[in-house]
Amino acid sequence: MSLPAPQPNAWISFLAHLLFILAAWTLFIKYLFPMGYSLAYGEPWARYIYWDLWPLAHVWLGWALLTRPRYTRALAVGMSVIEILIICTLFAGFLADPEWTIWRTNWFVNKVFVLTCFVLVLAATVPIQKNRKERPL
Repeated sequence: MSLPAPQPNAWISFLAHLLFILAAWTLFIKYLFPMGYSLAYGEPWARYIYWDLWPLAHVWLGWALLTRPRYTRALAVGMSVIEILIICTLFAGFLADPEWTIWRTNWFVNKVFVLTCFVLVLAATVPIQKNRKERPL
């Protein structure tokens, strides 16, 4: 029987809860708001939805940050690098010829928050200077 994982420090706990809030925000911005808009204007309910499963991945990482399974650091680094690369690539394409409709603006604002969150998560995986072996995550 293995020992229980150590409790996350306040910063890691904050990041976990930020991921939960981000998942809820994303569900609203990417799914509920477009559905409500479509239904209010008599359009097909899924017309403005950009389908993906990132909110589930964000909840998974938030859960992992709190419960600390052995793969937590690898998951945090991997998901952060992938999210940062994807968002920066999408931003480069978007900002080359921006289209500031309500849908693209919603998308852009959401991605700014997601990018910020994952830069912070990635930063939490870097060893602390005073003791290179000690990591917050």
